[in-house]
Amino acid sequence: MTQPPPNPPTRVSTRILLFTGKGGVGKTTVAAATALRCADDGLRTVVLSTDPAHSLAEALATDLDSVARPVTPSLWGQQLDATERLEEAWGEVQRYLVSLLDWAGAGAIEAEELAVVPGLEEIFALTDIKAYAESGEWDVVVVDCAPTAETLRLLSLPQILGWYIDRVLPASQRVTNAMAPLLGRMTSLPMAGDAVFASLRRFHDRMRGVRELLVDPELTSVRLVVNPERVVIAEARRMATYLGLFGYSLDAVVANRLLPDAVSDPWFKAWKEAHAEHLDAIEAGFAPVPVLRADLAPDELVGLEPLRTFAQALYGDADAAAVLHADPPLRVQSEGADAVLSLALPFAQSDDLEIGHKGGELLVRVGPHRRAVVLPESLRRRSVRGATMVGDRLHVTFGGTEDES
Repeated sequence: MTQPPPNPPTRVSTRILLFTGKGGVGKTTVAAATALRCADDGLRTVVLSTDPAHSLAEALATDLDSVARPVTPSLWGQQLDATERLEEAWGEVQRYLVSLLDWAGAGAIEAEELAVVPGLEEIFALTDIKAYAESGEWDVVVVDCAPTAETLRLLSLPQILGWYIDRVLPASQRVTNAMAPLLGRMTSLPMAGDAVFASLRRFHDRMRGVRELLVDPELTSVRLVVNPERVVIAEARRMATYLGLFGYSLDAVVANRLLPDAVSDPWFKAWKEAHAEHLDAIEAGFAPVPVLRADLAPDELVGLEPLRTFAQALYGDADAAAVLHADPPLRVQSEGADAVLSLALPFAQSDDLEIGHKGGELLVRVGPHRRAVVLPESLRRRSVRGATMVGDRLHVTFGGTEDES
């Protein structure tokens, strides 16, 4: 961990802001400007990029690499190197997979390529976020995330990997230990040794607590960056649904690159009308989440002063690091003898939902994405009586215990 700037702490807990949106909407600019605004307000701030197509350094007009370095006295920046993180956390497992693929007949180069699980590099960025947040040395961590599809994969992996490692890894190690001597005499098939399983457990330990940190609405917020375009808005709506499904709190939408009122040329008339229509749709659709507006800039927003001007126009006198909208994605409340679990799923349609109940988990599927919601103890032995969409939230009603049903 790098040393932070020598400012006294002004917050009890580290605030984490995740910026995402469809590629090309300006999320890196918004993230960089927000981080600079937080730093200018006296908060010890680090901004990092998890987007493989790094452009954070260009936005800040400074050199950045895989180790955080100062941009201003209170702002530090970092562009995560996925290759380095992969070797640190996955090297032992990768070497075993290479030997296994080589045994199966893959060439050396093919084995090296196949041994890297697609998208796995991105998740190692989460351990850096956790390390910064838990160090107590930073007030704000700003993350310039990859475009929406990659960000959704990034945010859903902690729960999915944790589920498999908790359930599958112990059984796999027992089977491997029992079968290794026999298979060693019968075949040359490489067997995963204790070092491989130890590497998996170290990886799991590093990931432990990441999800709890990122789904805490008092600490972490997602801000969606959109342009006033139909395709962009449609993708942002889907992203908002999936963020709710996985328990992440959306506290603002940034409507970026709006045509300013000063543009009065008749050639732009239809464009301005379309922008106004799309902006109305954004504000109505995402309400009560606040929509921050940013006009299309006349020049490239590169360097500290242009970013400061942009941040002032975006946030005004508001605290850029504050929680701009508080509505926990998951709530449980009593209704007489029943209990209702309420899950935020904005823009979700009933036809896209599938719900199941197994043991201590509520299984919720929205489109192609599925989440196992771990139920609180008070709901685990209750039976599901019904489920319905109420506004933008899924309400699941639990009655008596399973034994009573």
